[in-house]
Amino acid sequence: MLDLIAAYENYLTKVKQASTNTVASYIRDIRQYAAWLSGEGVEIVDAQQLNISNYLSYLEGQGRSGATVSRSLASLKNFYSYVVSTGFMEKTPVSDIHVDRGEKKLPQVLTGREIELLLQQPAAVDAKGIRDKAMLEVMYATGIRVTELIELDIDDVNLELSTIKCSGTKKSRSIPLYPGALKALTVYITDIRNTMLADSDEKALFVNVGGVRMSRQGFWKILKHYQATAHIEKEITPHTLRHSFAVHLLENGADLGSLQELMGHSDISSTQMYTHMINQKLKSVYEKCHPKA
Repeated sequence: MLDLIAAYENYLTKVKQASTNTVASYIRDIRQYAAWLSGEGVEIVDAQQLNISNYLSYLEGQGRSGATVSRSLASLKNFYSYVVSTGFMEKTPVSDIHVDRGEKKLPQVLTGREIELLLQQPAAVDAKGIRDKAMLEVMYATGIRVTELIELDIDDVNLELSTIKCSGTKKSRSIPLYPGALKALTVYITDIRNTMLADSDEKALFVNVGGVRMSRQGFWKILKHYQATAHIEKEITPHTLRHSFAVHLLENGADLGSLQELMGHSDISSTQMYTHMINQKLKSVYEKCHPKA
């Protein structure tokens, strides 16, 4: 069973070239399912539709949200499609199972004023503050994912052209920087980065206080700290900056095709979500402000 999961993980990484986060999410779901099956005395390749339905009911009984249960089901569908393709099973036991995702919540987005407050928080008077300022500015300027941010290398930056090269998806993309972000990044690279490095050969653009590549958890803690100092009540995650970037561009006239390219979406439907968010916002304003609404 474990060999089959390991083979699937290798398939996702090497053949499908899925992102690190996607692979981790799928494998986590499969391992949790496998552990539950083991408790039932059932092997993965012997599972029937009833076993899977019972597992999903178990997740619901544990208080998991509809979205979480739906994601687990999607992970199982993809996994069993792979198992069938390898010849370990003749037919997938998941094909006729469906779950209710429940009401889908729209992502949290910061207002322009909240963004300004957040970006003003790092005190650019020491190495850490200057680095933090550069990271926040780059995140909002480009809308990149947190994984893409921490995977940036120094060679991915072109200060002369005011761009960064992001290779976090299958297709690399060049994203421009607005003047404020370019200034913050220039100060960090010119005056600070080399003083923070543990090794002069380090390629990472952003490093932690130990002088090595910043981690996701490290950036998360930094963001939560500045959320607190800015007294922003909304729950902010690294993806909040990505969502805010997209919505603010659309609100100021960007077209969907250009936004899709900037965000690295392979499917335009992922980008269209932000149009829906703007429409929902306009509807809310209309209902609140129109005298006959």
